[in-house]
Amino acid sequence: MSFRTVSEKYRERALAGVLLSPALLLLFIFTYFPMFIAFRMSLYGGRRGPGPWVGLDNYREALTSPDFWMALRVTAYYVLGIVPASLALGFAIAYGLHRVGPGRALLRTCFFIPYITSTVAAAMVWRALFNPRYGVANQLLSWIGLPPQRWLLESRGVLFLLTGGWIPADWGPSLALCCIILFDIWHLSGFMVVVFLAALQAMPRELEEAARLDGAGSVTLAIRIVLPAVRPTLLFLAVAGMCKTLQSFNSIYTLTQGSTVLPETQTLIYYAYAQFYEFGYWGYGSAVAVILTVLIIVLTALQFRMLDRGRSMS
Repeated sequence: MSFRTVSEKYRERALAGVLLSPALLLLFIFTYFPMFIAFRMSLYGGRRGPGPWVGLDNYREALTSPDFWMALRVTAYYVLGIVPASLALGFAIAYGLHRVGPGRALLRTCFFIPYITSTVAAAMVWRALFNPRYGVANQLLSWIGLPPQRWLLESRGVLFLLTGGWIPADWGPSLALCCIILFDIWHLSGFMVVVFLAALQAMPRELEEAARLDGAGSVTLAIRIVLPAVRPTLLFLAVAGMCKTLQSFNSIYTLTQGSTVLPETQTLIYYAYAQFYEFGYWGYGSAVAVILTVLIIVLTALQFRMLDRGRSMS
């Protein structure tokens, strides 16, 4: 390797460092430094301010608290209810749009509008729809002869309500949480549709044409040909959807009107917010936030491994 080649290599690295430095500086100021402050704060006790040094006691208290595990269970229901349904709905709509010729751009815009709409504004509309007194949801139930529901105020499990009490009320997600999940599926699916549609349009046409010549139907074509071809996109959207859902706060806060009465709708991020801002346990709330951050990092790393495996298989 010549001296000129080595100097050019170091010059390119120096240029890359200069170009990346503004982004790295912003990441440090607005991401890594606040994470360090949150971790440092989690090592102290007290209320409404820095208290005595307690070390890892806040983490020990969180991991032994029934409220924390309840919030973790609600978070699992929340993520498992939103991400798979959003992926399935987004792929189905994108596949339908992919087969549509005229009007595709207009339909794509219509499906993308919910995602770019303000979460708070859209959630307030949905909260009115689920109002137990004058909401449209109860009016529809009355038209088909079903009793009205409390919707966002119902803490009993949806399985308990559907089976008439055969399943215990504390099994599965509550009806209030299911209403929030339904809203977030509607809100997130637009993003899934646009990304899936871009992946479908980049897929080679020869794959579909060869499958059709072999007699493959629409369902077989979608499952056996199209879905494996967009597997990297599917795994990417799974990672992005999981990260977004674990950090979702605005929809829960707006739909529940900031109420802490129903622990059945408190995810981990909402639980950390309530401990920090409403009850003033700064150290404990920061510890819960740190645990949530570690959980997101671990799950994201696992999904990225799946993403790399999917790329190698495709």
